[in-house]
Amino acid sequence: MIRYLMALLLVLTFIKPINAQVKPNESEMITGKKKHSAKRATIYSAIIPGTGQAYNKKYWKIPIVYAGIGTISYFIVSNHKHYVEAREAYDYVSNEYEYPIDNELVDKYDEADLLEIRDYYRRNVELSWIVMGLWYILNIIDANVDAHFFDYDISDNLTLHIQPVIESNYVTVRSVGNQFQTGIGISVKF
Repeated sequence: MIRYLMALLLVLTFIKPINAQVKPNESEMITGKKKHSAKRATIYSAIIPGTGQAYNKKYWKIPIVYAGIGTISYFIVSNHKHYVEAREAYDYVSNEYEYPIDNELVDKYDEADLLEIRDYYRRNVELSWIVMGLWYILNIIDANVDAHFFDYDISDNLTLHIQPVIESNYVTVRSVGNQFQTGIGISVKF
């Protein structure tokens, strides 16, 4: 049985030749360099925020991404801590417990105020999570857009030049005198 499996493995090995290198696509063969992939930048940034910006060689954006994540995380943690404290105080006051509690909100506020405080911090926690999600999506969109503009040609051969122009009107010079026309001159260079 083992002999048959070895023979089958040997036959399957020689049926399809194994290539050690991947064939380049046509754009790589013409230009000599790999095409920058927007899909890859998007996936990188979706898996680990900031890696799409690194793939696009926009290294200066990485601290901005992580500063935003850190700031929003701070607000999530802070608001959650206050929410838990307000919830604990509200549960204590609303159930009229008698055991001692180490929560300074119990002595300061009544039940209605504690309910309002609890709902306020719960709303802030939820809004912080929504802002975190939007920041994450913005990070992915930024990596995608930067990847699309990675190979965009921004050279001096592509210009739009706008300037004020003063021209004399040769038709009216003979009949009326010296008259000039003003306007805007637009020059497009490809």
